[in-house]
Amino acid sequence: MLQAIIGVLCGIGLFYILVDFYKVPYMKTSKAVGNLSKMQKDKSSGLDIWLKGIATWLSKHIKINEFKRAQLESDLTTARIDISPEMYMSNAIVKALLIGVLAIPIYFIFPLLSPAVLFMAVILYHREYKSAGKKIRAKRTRIEYELPRLVFTIEKTLKHNRDVLYMLESYAINAGPELKHELEITVADMKSANYEAALTRLEARVGSSMMSDVSRGLIGILRGDDTAMYWASLSMKFNDIQRQQLRLKAQKVPRKVKRLSMCLLFCFMLIYLIVIIVQIMSSIGVLFG
Repeated sequence: MLQAIIGVLCGIGLFYILVDFYKVPYMKTSKAVGNLSKMQKDKSSGLDIWLKGIATWLSKHIKINEFKRAQLESDLTTARIDISPEMYMSNAIVKALLIGVLAIPIYFIFPLLSPAVLFMAVILYHREYKSAGKKIRAKRTRIEYELPRLVFTIEKTLKHNRDVLYMLESYAINAGPELKHELEITVADMKSANYEAALTRLEARVGSSMMSDVSRGLIGILRGDDTAMYWASLSMKFNDIQRQQLRLKAQKVPRKVKRLSMCLLFCFMLIYLIVIIVQIMSSIGVLFG
């Protein structure tokens, strides 16, 4: 018991020493500054604001090489995360340290559990660091799911109109949120710059092979090529891909669906069994009547 108390007190003392040494603002100060900010739309707790203050301080001391920073900045822009790469990394580090610091008091209480806590902190850091990549993959998947309908629309519109800007503007009205956002950026880019460059940037932002095929076809329309057969074959290709994706989703259906199917089968069998029993009882009643 004494070791547990000493461990907790040592952990708290070390924490306050580090906070004072690095001049981390108090929670009340961080909360007051957060309340003054009009840009903050959601109500964050005092702990969230305080951790954000620590992450902001830490981001000023993080150094990232130019290549890695450019890549991370591109990922954050694609994932629509409006923070700097340094702030993104510091957020992951602070959340991991919030778990890792618990290893100090746990070492004095249950020494064997402290490595597990440190391992959890490392896992949390990697999960937070890769959260932007997960958002990008989820966004890309939702965009690719909608591309067959976009290709079908372009194929039908191409018979009476070859205006690429009109095609994208008209489709963006009824598009999903992710694809609509990308198309709106592309339309604005096309109005202010070169059409082909805007489509190339759309392809780079989405980072999808399916979007590359769409962009290539649109650039072909801009150059005056006869792309009717291209869009017809692309529509068939995308429909096949969509069917494969739906088939994979069907294969990943949880086992409870199988249990529900078994229950449904049992109900049908029970209905037939009840009908047979009723008929048998009726026949027996007639025989002995």
